[in-house]
Amino acid sequence: MSGPADLDGMKRAAARRAIAEVKDGMVVGLGSGSTAAFAIEGLGERVAKGLRIQGISTSETTAALARRHGISLTSFAEHARIDLTIDGADQVERGTLNLIKGLGGALLREKIVAAASTRMVVIVDESKLVDRLGGRTPLPVEIVPFGCQSTIDRLSAIGGAPHLRMADARPFTTDGGNYIADCAIPEISDPAALEARLAAVVGVVETGLFIGMASTIVIGRPTGVEIIER
Repeated sequence: MSGPADLDGMKRAAARRAIAEVKDGMVVGLGSGSTAAFAIEGLGERVAKGLRIQGISTSETTAALARRHGISLTSFAEHARIDLTIDGADQVERGTLNLIKGLGGALLREKIVAAASTRMVVIVDESKLVDRLGGRTPLPVEIVPFGCQSTIDRLSAIGGAPHLRMADARPFTTDGGNYIADCAIPEISDPAALEARLAAVVGVVETGLFIGMASTIVIGRPTGVEIIER
C-alpha cells in the first residue's frame, strides 16, 4: 500500500513529465491542488533558467503560488485562448478520460480554463484511475448561496444525495463566492446525461464533470510514468 511519501513521489514524477510539454512563449493554464502544485514548482525552476511563459491561474491559491515561483500571470482580457493547461483530477475514467474535479473547490475556474485551452494535460497518481466515475469520490456541484437549500432539495430529488460542504462550521465558499454541494453517486453510467440534468437545476452554477476535455493523462506509478492520449 502506498504511503503519503510514495504518492507525492508519483505526483511529482507525473508533474515533471507534464511540464516537459511547455514550450517557450506559451500561455499556460495553471491548475489547482497538490499535484498541480508540483507542476507549478517545476515550471518555476524552468522560468528561473530562462523559460518565457505566461500563466492563467485557476484559483487565488494557485495565483499566489505561481507568483512565489516567479511565473508571470496574465488574464483572458489579454489572451482569449490558452495553449496548454496542466491540472490534476480527483478521478479519471479509463477509456473515456472523462474526469471528476472540484474536491479542492476550484471547479468553476478550472473548467473555464480547460474550455479555453487547446490542450489539457491531466496529472494524477495511479489511485485516481477508475472504471466508472462516482462511487467513493463525490461529485462536486457549485451552487449559488441564495436559496441554496432549495437547490440542494432539487439535487436530492434527482438522486444526487447532496451534502453542503462546510469549512469551520460555515459553508465552504469558492473564489467566485458560491457554495459546493458534494453529491454521492454510486456509479455514473452516463456522465453527459447527468451533466445535462444537473445543469438544468435552477441554482446550479457548474459541475465537477469534465467530459471530453482532457487531451492527455500523465499517470505517476511506482514503476514510472504512464501516458494515455485521447
